[in-house]
Amino acid sequence: MSRRRSIVIVTPALADANNGNWQTARRWARMLGTAYRVRLAARWSVGDEPADALVALHARRSAASIAAWVAARAEGRLAPGAPLVVALTGTDLYRDIDTDADAQRSLALADALVVLNTLGARRLDAAARAKCHTVLQSCCARRALPKPAGHLRALMVGHLREEKDPRTGFAAARLLAHRADLRLDHIGRALDPALGAEAAALQAQHPRYRWLGGLDHGATRRRIQAAHVLVHPSRMEGGAHVVIEAVRSGTPVLASRIDGNLGLLGADWSGYFPPGDAVALARLLERARDDADMLPALQRQAAALADAYAPEAEAAALHRVVAGLLGADR
Repeated sequence: MSRRRSIVIVTPALADANNGNWQTARRWARMLGTAYRVRLAARWSVGDEPADALVALHARRSAASIAAWVAARAEGRLAPGAPLVVALTGTDLYRDIDTDADAQRSLALADALVVLNTLGARRLDAAARAKCHTVLQSCCARRALPKPAGHLRALMVGHLREEKDPRTGFAAARLLAHRADLRLDHIGRALDPALGAEAAALQAQHPRYRWLGGLDHGATRRRIQAAHVLVHPSRMEGGAHVVIEAVRSGTPVLASRIDGNLGLLGADWSGYFPPGDAVALARLLERARDDADMLPALQRQAAALADAYAPEAEAAALHRVVAGLLGADR
């Protein structure tokens, strides 16, 4: 009987971070675990237990693990050609690979690259694009939960940091303060204390904005199911899992027009607003409440996309990448 081969998934964010990278790493470990022995780690060093392949999330933050893997392979500590897969996050794709030497080195060292939206590869040069694969993230489908009739409940989900651009949501809430029938909930920990202070001040001033802080994944998913609309104002995304969770819950999405969202929702999605444009977001939220046709139209668009984000599709794409490098069929 052949030995069951092993994979290490390195992610700088483990369970206590409760962020998208951790959710991706945990899901990939479960999916790859059907064919391989898989372990999760925050880092990998030359002296660590060897494995048959390394999957590293985040080109910059996992750069030390990536370099150690290549060094160990060169020293014969690993099987010849033990492959290295680097999955690129939003900050990798849309910032770090332009300026950060560690991120650039990780791209060069990788045997394969993975991007999480259909437009991600176009940020890469020809050499990197040649070894790039798209793996769309997934989640289980859930039915929408009943919505209140007396008002529209919008929901933002994302830890408070500049890349997520919560200030656009804050400004839209201020613009809509006169509308008693428009309410905005916000889930996320204050990774940036200044943004946390702004959220707390806004909540005190405008009670129809509620900052709920960090919630566990199950509670967050239920609130997505119960919201009329998800608001996703990010300036930088590799492929936001929360957008996929909304699509798979039948919850319409209002999203910034950036590649990370376009690469999930498509160019024809009717719920975009320019990044950073609080006035445009506020107008969309008013339309969502006042125009009876708007949200049903977005729900139909979401239903047409939903199968692309099924777990079976993500697992198949992920196994194709790893099996191709290890020279074995799934």
